[in-house]
Amino acid sequence: MNIDIKISKTPIPYIKAIKYLEKRVEKIKSGKCSDFLWILEHPTTYTAGIRSDKSEILDNKIKIVPTKRGGKITVHNPGQKIIYFAIDLNKKKKDIRKFVKILENSIIQFLSIYNIKSVSDKKNIGIWVNGKKIAAIGIKVSKWIAFHGCSININNNLNNYKKILPCGLSNNKITSVKNEGITSLTDIDKNLIKIFSKNLNF
Repeated sequence: MNIDIKISKTPIPYIKAIKYLEKRVEKIKSGKCSDFLWILEHPTTYTAGIRSDKSEILDNKIKIVPTKRGGKITVHNPGQKIIYFAIDLNKKKKDIRKFVKILENSIIQFLSIYNIKSVSDKKNIGIWVNGKKIAAIGIKVSKWIAFHGCSININNNLNNYKKILPCGLSNNKITSVKNEGITSLTDIDKNLIKIFSKNLNF
């Protein structure tokens, strides 16, 4: 099945992006649209998933945007790549664990292009490099449409994480591609599209 692909070159406000994504999900439910993949970045935005807790906020001056995704509190900012998707699992195997594994493997494959060895963790969803989190995954499923997305830290400002306990972790447990010493950051969007569009056509 074909996946419609959208790439945004300038940061998209978080709420605007989510509204667009949710409308797309409804169109997929009604059979009006095919699966969807969107590569973008957000302005600096702190978001709270359905399992978040106020104790994870270390700076009460920051604004927190509540979301319907799984997971806890995190931050999105320029230099962090967001991969939003809306995939109809009615037309595939209805297996959420398999879907999560596909997302994890896609991120691992992407990072390997930049010579970063990363792993998934059965107990802690996301992708890790030497015990530090480099990518997060948040999924919501409605009538077997899996949507929301992944975030991968490329060259974003990691100091933003000091204002929260990101995903319930100590904020020194976060890393990025740049933080791992990789400075040649070419063809990021191209490689993300190549890997995710292929793997989500399972």
